Parts: sequence; structure tokens; C-alpha cells
Amino acid sequence: MTQLSLEQIHQAILQDPANQAFQEKGWQPVYQAGAGAKLAIIGQAPGIKAQEAQIPWRDASGKRLREWLNLSEAVFYDPDQVALIPMDFYYPGKGKTGDLPPRKDFASKWHPQLFQAMPDLQLTILVGNYANKAYLKDRYQKNLTQTVQHYQDYLPQYFPLVHPSPLNGRWLKQHPWFQEQVVPVLQEQVADCLKNH
Repeated sequence: MTQLSLEQIHQAILQDPANQAFQEKGWQPVYQAGAGAKLAIIGQAPGIKAQEAQIPWRDASGKRLREWLNLSEAVFYDPDQVALIPMDFYYPGKGKTGDLPPRKDFASKWHPQLFQAMPDLQLTILVGNYANKAYLKDRYQKNLTQTVQHYQDYLPQYFPLVHPSPLNGRWLKQHPWFQEQVVPVLQEQVADCLKNH
């Protein structure tokens, strides 16, 4: 694979015929990547609010995610510290029970190119089912709950998380171990990853 700069990759995403319908709506790809980033956060796809604001995680889910990570907005939105790379960079539209899933072939096409242009990445946080299944493949447990419970199995490269959506409030109540045991380790790993910035 020829190494492209982040700007060249951005232009290639804009020009990809697969994204033409989004371009016609005047939509830009929603992601954040800087050559010096040490931490990557892989989400699913931007919601309509993030798509319209052109800012990933600009909603209640993002607020909770930043609390879990113990990161200020300033650090979270600094591309030279944190890369925000969804499984699809465009809002996929509305389905029967919420937003449609990210397009299947999008991440496999663009993520490797972006990661190649960010050589300092140390830790990748996988948020939600789509990211965990795509990256952990046959190491994914029976379900997301079990995968998150066994987070140590994936360190130091990956840290699996449930989605911080307000819709997951019930899950968080049913699994108090997440907030008590997983979040403190997550915060430690993130602080460690970014401390030499």
C-alpha cells in the first residue's frame, strides 16, 4: 500500500464514487485524524447531529464517553492526541429501530490507510458492537458484555467498550462492575497513552 498523507486520504474519501450521494447533500466525512495521534477511538457512524455539526461525538454519547475516558473536550478534540475514526464517516440514515448500521466495506477500505499515516498510535478503543466485531474478529466473545468483561485479553492494543449512548442506561445499571472495575483501568490506560504528549 502506498503511504498517503492524511490530506491525500481525505481527498480520496471525498472523491470516492461510493460517497457521492453524501457529497451531493453537501456532507463532509466526519472523523478526526492527526499525524501525531497516540489514541484512536473507533465508533460506529456519526449520528445526524454529528453529521450536521461536522464534529464526531458532539452529543450525549460523546459527553459520557469523555467522562469514561476522563478527557477534557480540549484533549478529546485535539487531532494530534486523539484520532476519532468511526466505522463509516457519513450518517447512514434512519432504520426501523434507530440509525442504519455503518456500510460494511467502508472501514476496511479507509481505516488501514489512516492508521498507516498515524505511526504513533499506541491504544485503540473499540466502542460498540460494530467496531469490536470488526477489529477483534475471532477473538470477540459470545457477546459485547463478555468481550468488555474480558478487556484485559485485548490489551495493550485494544480496549473494548459498550456504546455510551443514553439508550444503554439500563445495561449500565445491570452491570455495575463496568463503572467500578473497567472505567478506572480505562482511565489509567488513556492517561498513560497520552502522558508524554
